[in-house]
Amino acid sequence: MENLVNNCFNGVFSGKKVLLTGHNGFKGSWLTLWLSQLGAKVYGISLAPDTEPSHWQLLNLPLPSEQDNLLDISQFVDVKRIIDAVQPELVLHLAAQPLVRQSYHTPLTNWHTNVMGTVHVLEACRQQPSVKAILAVTTDKVYENPESGRPFNEDSPLGGHDPYSASKAACELVVQSYRRSFFSTPQAPLLATARAGNVIGGGDWAADRLIPDIVRASQSGRPVKLRYPLAVRPWQHVLDCLSGYLLLAAGMLQGNSALACSWNFGPPEADNQSVADVLQLMQQHWPLLKWETESHPQHWHEAGLLRLSTEKARTALQWQPVWDVEQAAAMTALWYQRFYQHNEILSQAQLTEYIRCARDKGLRWAIN
Repeated sequence: MENLVNNCFNGVFSGKKVLLTGHNGFKGSWLTLWLSQLGAKVYGISLAPDTEPSHWQLLNLPLPSEQDNLLDISQFVDVKRIIDAVQPELVLHLAAQPLVRQSYHTPLTNWHTNVMGTVHVLEACRQQPSVKAILAVTTDKVYENPESGRPFNEDSPLGGHDPYSASKAACELVVQSYRRSFFSTPQAPLLATARAGNVIGGGDWAADRLIPDIVRASQSGRPVKLRYPLAVRPWQHVLDCLSGYLLLAAGMLQGNSALACSWNFGPPEADNQSVADVLQLMQQHWPLLKWETESHPQHWHEAGLLRLSTEKARTALQWQPVWDVEQAAAMTALWYQRFYQHNEILSQAQLTEYIRCARDKGLRWAIN
């Protein structure tokens, strides 16, 4: 089973030291699982898991204590100490305050973590000569969104109404500044950003996210309250956006300087669907899921329409999603259903199935 996973990305990650910020979060835990299977030596920087259950703790990966560092990226001295000690070749920066509504309640923490945390990671990398490539993960919400329905490409204007979106747009400017100011020589690390769509998948229990909210509500026997059931988003499975991150990182590790820029990773146009549509897809596989529309939602601004263009990644990276929104919804529903009904963790099995599907599609990263 593991050989199928090991033989991806032409073995680029095998034996590499990879530092992953946010390693015990939702995306980070899936990415740590995948990188470990690829033979990378993964080191993490994160706060302690803040959900119960926690996908990271359920995976129970054999990460030695010196590779599992619990610290705050807003503390530069701590970040630099770990990066200097590890001397990584690749840094994947995922740590962030990731929630729109939380950013309204704690804007200072949001800005400090997202913007200055990114500065701290990049500055520590600038001072560590082992670093060859850096990927900073932002979000599809970095774009100035007039909700015209036109898909955003990587050259669309940056913006952001809420503190979360605006702070992530600011991160893009931080990265651009570091690339131009410090990382422009042939010997400098290659630095890119990745902007992914709305990600779903098993193991997410964060507050104020659609799938965790409905899972928690269903387990307690009550319907979840939907704020904006008609809001349209670019939905994708967590493994689809992670395959994009890894494909991009692999190319930079191999010295492809043309990749040191911004990249969108999202679904095809048909998979830009409403909140209600995605829930109905999940309900087909898990009939216990129930929801109703919130009669008086809190009046924080949230975009009603967001679409991404992924033409650049499809053309230049030859990347494409493996699972469509129906498959993503089915895999997500199955993961939670098996966890709650049988106490099973399907992450490894679903990763293997994902790679098998990628091979069936003829995707080059999946074929050694």
